Amino acid sequence: MERTKDQVMDLMMNRMKEQIKTKKYKMTSQRQVVLRAFVESDARHLSAEDVFEIVKKQAPEIGLATVYRTLDLFTEMDLLKKLDFDDGCSRYELNDREDDGHYHHHLICLGCGKVWECQDDLLETLETILQKRFHFQTVDHQLKVYGYCEDCQKKRQEEAEKIAQ
Repeated sequence: MERTKDQVMDLMMNRMKEQIKTKKYKMTSQRQVVLRAFVESDARHLSAEDVFEIVKKQAPEIGLATVYRTLDLFTEMDLLKKLDFDDGCSRYELNDREDDGHYHHHLICLGCGKVWECQDDLLETLETILQKRFHFQTVDHQLKVYGYCEDCQKKRQEEAEKIAQ
């Protein structure tokens, strides 16, 4: 069942409040603005600079250093997942799952850099093998698949045909 943005915001705010109590952090308006940027953004994978561009519209007093510190804190608090798509830029996304189930996978286009999410658990069989053979219980995993999207495949084909002529 797909959650509304309000439901996700409530879930994440409650999770943040719990973590703040547990770890003795303060609930600041800047932290709420950064969290809201993730919940309300149409983009799932945001860099620190992306977040900064979003939050400075709502709260111009927030600096880039505050955004970086908040992203690190939220990652530590397990509110965000820090992602590395091997392009030199860390990105973050909401960790809005309520259970300890598996995380989704990412399909990354080497041509245009676009990222898609794949919700299917593609590694279920591998986990079963790891459990049986090595007595290793998998808690979570992430899979990054690199390739070319349909548009980039067409462009590459067109370029190859031009070179062949």
